[in-house]
Amino acid sequence: MTEDTWSKYAKRLIKSEMLKRDVKAEDLVTLLHKIGVHETKSSINSKISRGTFSAAFLIQVLQVIGCKNLEIISPLELNLKFESFSQSTLSIFEESKHMKKA
Repeated sequence: MTEDTWSKYAKRLIKSEMLKRDVKAEDLVTLLHKIGVHETKSSINSKISRGTFSAAFLIQVLQVIGCKNLEIISPLELNLKFESFSQSTLSIFEESKHMKKA
C-alpha cells in the first residue's frame, strides 16, 4: 500500500472519531487548548485534510474528544469490504431495475 493510502486512512480515522462524538474543528481548538496544545481551526483542518499529522497529534485529538477505544482495521480490509458492499448494492439496484421493467 502506498503512503497516500495510509494518509487517507489516517484522515478518515480521525474524521470518523470526531463525527461519532459530534466534535467539529472549532470545538477541537478549545479542547486542545485545555491541554496546552495551541492550534487554529485552519491548522487543524489542514492537518486532517492532508492526513499527514503526527502520532502525537492523533493521540491528543483522540484523548480530548473522549475516545477510549479505537478499532484499527487495515485499509486493504476496508477497501475489500467497501468493494463487496458496492457490488452487492449494485446487484440489488440492477435487479430492481429489471423487476420494474417486467
